[in-house]
Amino acid sequence: MKDKQHTYHVNVVWTGNDGTGTSSYRGYRRDHEIRAEGKPTIAGSSDPSFRGDPARWNPEDLLLASLSACHKLWYLGLCAQAGIIVLSYEDAAEGTMLEESGGAGQFTSVVLRPRIVIDTTSDTRTALELHHKAHEMCFIARSVNFPVTNEPQISTAA
Repeated sequence: MKDKQHTYHVNVVWTGNDGTGTSSYRGYRRDHEIRAEGKPTIAGSSDPSFRGDPARWNPEDLLLASLSACHKLWYLGLCAQAGIIVLSYEDAAEGTMLEESGGAGQFTSVVLRPRIVIDTTSDTRTALELHHKAHEMCFIARSVNFPVTNEPQISTAA
């Protein structure tokens, strides 16, 4: 199969100017909106540790959500192809970020903890093995420079 290139577009619009712009560090809100044509607007801010609004999504939340969602989407598709019937999927993902003394920082790890329920006719071992393949295929996990690990739990429907 020939390689394909995909391009994505979003607009991030700062909405936190309270009239004086960035005249002081404490004088503006970190609020913004993430917009893309044909999609609902996402209310964003910075992490509350960095003067952000805790009721809005921050970049760290969105990175973690992107890793979790990408893994889930690959996993469900691989299960469908393999004849594994997934009945429910929930991930309690956790990311760790290190903030350096100078203010810069980076994520150092992410752990995905999906809890999956499969049909009793599905093979538990195959369902577990497909997490490794999903990780290998996930576009987002392949794009980051820190480890992303998986700790799946699989059970069968009663």
